[in-house]
Amino acid sequence: MAEEHQQRQNAVTQLRNNFVTGIVVVGPLAITFYIARSLIDWVDATVKPLIPPSWNPDTYLPFALPGFGLLVGMIGITMLGAATASLIGRSLISYGEQLLDRTPFVRPVYKTLKQVFETVVANRANSFTQAGLIEWPRKGVWSIVFVSAPARGEIRARLGPDSDFLTVFIPTTPNPTGGYIMFVPRRDVILLDMSIEDAAKLVISAGLVVPEERLRFPVADVPG
Repeated sequence: MAEEHQQRQNAVTQLRNNFVTGIVVVGPLAITFYIARSLIDWVDATVKPLIPPSWNPDTYLPFALPGFGLLVGMIGITMLGAATASLIGRSLISYGEQLLDRTPFVRPVYKTLKQVFETVVANRANSFTQAGLIEWPRKGVWSIVFVSAPARGEIRARLGPDSDFLTVFIPTTPNPTGGYIMFVPRRDVILLDMSIEDAAKLVISAGLVVPEERLRFPVADVPG
């Protein structure tokens, strides 16, 4: 009787483990598919109404063609980028920016967003370069930071022209887009070998997703 009960318990445990394994496999795929499909649907709903009916395949097909609006949008953005590189394109962009500079409330928003996009997308040399650790919020407690660049401009001048400070960003969990910017002496920053992407995964997962490189280092036993 006890053996039969043990077999049933083992079978239930095996089923539970199989279910959890299935969730681990299907969960990321389902969420990724949902996000990608939502993005495609949103772009299609925004771009397709701008396409002439004679050029829109939905006019001729008995079903809506997913992703066509996204494709047209990508082509349009690429053509806009190519046109901006020309003299006429630069002149038009400059004229448009002058109009925005004269518009209250819009000017600071546009300038801030433009600087962010130029830094993150166009000029990767000024984006985060390395992950690191600093003692924060108190001594003995360490936090992951993203190192962007040495302190520059007025910040460096105020701290001392001979000082060596790094600009670091302390991300929050689970949303790494929020956080704090700090100017920390270089000697107080421990630079890590892991990439920015791996550090972001570590932050988003609250420490559950450990980069593969981390497994090369000895880990102290955790009590309990």
